[in-house]
Amino acid sequence: MIPPEQVFLVVAPLDMRWGAERLSSHVQQLVGRSPCDGTAYAFTNRDRTRLKLLVWDGTGVWLCQRRLHSGRFRWPVPGDTVHRLSQQEWQWLVTGVDWQRLNARPPAHWQV
Repeated sequence: MIPPEQVFLVVAPLDMRWGAERLSSHVQQLVGRSPCDGTAYAFTNRDRTRLKLLVWDGTGVWLCQRRLHSGRFRWPVPGDTVHRLSQQEWQWLVTGVDWQRLNARPPAHWQV
């Protein structure tokens, strides 16, 4: 599968037993977007140890799952319904790296 150009993280955790149909319906109801627009939608469980990716490639739906054996996926804090990631942030997220720190500015009190 080609890495998605645009990824939206659905912030609220979901039941990882959900399949493509239920996740697609959830995207339509929660986000108000079509799951067939070429955007990838990522979901996580409450413990943030599992991740599912739903993406339409033009001919069908991909539903991929990734599980970390140690650690947790870094996820946005609750507040927004979805959070958009760049391709670089997505690559860091799926490898288990804290993608939120990649663009963080150092605290003002640090001196070099």
